[in-house]
Amino acid sequence: MNAKFEYLLHLGDNALILGQRLAEWLGHAPVLEEDIASANISLDLVGQARLWLTYAGAVEGAGRDEDRLAYHREQHQFRNFTMLELPNNDYAFTIARRFLFDVWHCLALDKLARSKDADIAAIAAKSKKEAEYHRRHSGDWLLRFGDGTAESHARTQAALEALWRYSAEFFESDAIDQAMAGSGEGFAAGSLREEWLREVGTMLAEATLSVPAEARFVSQGKLGGHSEHLGFLLAEMQVLQRAHPGARW
Repeated sequence: MNAKFEYLLHLGDNALILGQRLAEWLGHAPVLEEDIASANISLDLVGQARLWLTYAGAVEGAGRDEDRLAYHREQHQFRNFTMLELPNNDYAFTIARRFLFDVWHCLALDKLARSKDADIAAIAAKSKKEAEYHRRHSGDWLLRFGDGTAESHARTQAALEALWRYSAEFFESDAIDQAMAGSGEGFAAGSLREEWLREVGTMLAEATLSVPAEARFVSQGKLGGHSEHLGFLLAEMQVLQRAHPGARW
């Protein structure tokens, strides 16, 4: 097992899959400003995915570039957090998911920007600037929804209740995490938990939202164990490359 390759896939797949989900709001967001914002954040994430997957291909050394890794892997070969592949549902769900991930993402990129691997550190430092904007955007909307109308509050609380159990996967360490943390190229997954809980808890309190109860369930997306939703997402995302391999515009 090539731990660095798998670790880079995880980082790239997180950005790619969430970027794909956000792209689905293009033309469907509740207001024009958010239509544009979701598209721009989606493009940021896909750009980050390209950097991680390009480096993953170089580390693997098998001749696969970012396109091959994005469009020609099967569902069980993806390493993204399960939370990110869930359908968008309403906009409160999209914002709540983004906020939970955005807080983790900023903390993770801050750690990775100090990686002993210069390429990982450079990609993380570049991505962190975008992630901090994403975090402000989702936090602002979480506050508006939570401390807004009774309807927006109820929808956002319901979204948090549905999403919270999936957040446990953010902090589950496996052999790949341990190897990368041991080499100084990555970080221990559990090391972000307390800071994440503090930041998320502070924002939820400000938004008059409640922190959901902990659950024993831990999703397994990092290990290739995905929900039924990823297959449908990949079918749409990969259809052109699968139908016309290597096609160029």
